[in-house]
Amino acid sequence: MASYLRAHPSFLADHPDLYRTLTPPSRRHGADVADHMAAMISAERAHAASLLAASRASSGLTARVESAVLALMRSDAVLDCIADEFPVLLAVDSVSLCWEAKREGIRELPTGTVASILGAACVTWHSPPQFIALLHGEAAPLARHTAFIRVTFAGPPCVLALASRDAGHLDPAQGSAALAFLGRATAAALQNL
Repeated sequence: MASYLRAHPSFLADHPDLYRTLTPPSRRHGADVADHMAAMISAERAHAASLLAASRASSGLTARVESAVLALMRSDAVLDCIADEFPVLLAVDSVSLCWEAKREGIRELPTGTVASILGAACVTWHSPPQFIALLHGEAAPLARHTAFIRVTFAGPPCVLALASRDAGHLDPAQGSAALAFLGRATAAALQNL
């Protein structure tokens, strides 16, 4: 290993992520070693900053989902709330409720579509391209970033399809738990339709 590093002196500079896995030397070896320690500290700070950013984004998504669930709870018109209020509250460009059945106010899907998109998952962040227009309709050109949420209730398979132009609003790093909860809350609201 040492001979490889001697033959490739810029290896660590070209792969700063490796500093996170190395054990820092003590300062007694001189100034050159201190530079490696500084690089290791810098790599750890960058990692901590990315974790903090992901945590903040996740809390932002959780707060937006909480607002959407509260709107759903006080709404007398569940389908209107989903279509009109959810996009604003979730900070996305479009929200479509899609169902493998025909019902006014709900986007109809062919049988098997929800299983093709979600499999056994409650939430997924990407859809096969052939489903984008079907799920998002006129908002399909805005669907650069997507999330699909299973809505399980007595009836045909159903999914909430979220679309956004902005990656920050639908980022898989934000986690899926809040969106899965939104799917369960939507299912509870739809039981009364």
